[in-house]
Amino acid sequence: MDKTIPSVDAAVAEIPDGAQIMIGGFGGSGAPIELIHALIDRYRATGSPKNITVINNNAGNGGIGIAAMIKAGMVGKMICSFPRSSNAEAFNEKYLAGEIALELVPQGTLAERIRAAGAGIPAFYTPSSYGTELANGKPTEEFDGTMYVRERWLRADFALIKGQTGDTVGNLTYRLAARNFNPLMAMAADKTIAQVSDLVAPGGIDPEQVVTPGIFVDAVVQVANPQQEEVLVRTGVIY
Repeated sequence: MDKTIPSVDAAVAEIPDGAQIMIGGFGGSGAPIELIHALIDRYRATGSPKNITVINNNAGNGGIGIAAMIKAGMVGKMICSFPRSSNAEAFNEKYLAGEIALELVPQGTLAERIRAAGAGIPAFYTPSSYGTELANGKPTEEFDGTMYVRERWLRADFALIKGQTGDTVGNLTYRLAARNFNPLMAMAADKTIAQVSDLVAPGGIDPEQVVTPGIFVDAVVQVANPQQEEVLVRTGVIY
């Protein structure tokens, strides 16, 4: 039952070419920077994984995290809500050059598609995007006088998430706003890898405080002093 992994490098070692990867975080809050950078290190050393699909709320900022993945050429497609944030030069350059694909999803729909996958719901209806290009080709139906678009669940091969405290069997808590996409993504991936600041023995977390039960987590790695995306972007760090 011990799900601990000795290093971030070992934690991401099994991710293959072409994988669909959910990456937690809302902006920098809850972003697993160390896991992302470990994946970039592996790509630079081996050329793998390449042509991956990344699912996140945005398409990266500055020169670190997801933006650094895109800049390195690892990412073949982004599925996100906000591809053009204030520091999204890496994505903008690749997209304008035709080197990366984009699936644009309204933010609430993105969250619900992920949640639906974790709950085993293959499709649902939402009024968001009806009458726009985002709804082209999707089934629609009228309910009580309002038109709705049918959306499919969104699953992934791997989820990279960030918790605050985790125990060795994978139970997780989150710090403040880091409890955003992370709990949803943990439930919607075939394999979930979590970095945590504090690692404790089973029983070290009050059961009432557990947000993500260990059944949804496959690997836990401790990163005692995680970096914060906003600080790295603000100081101009390029990974």
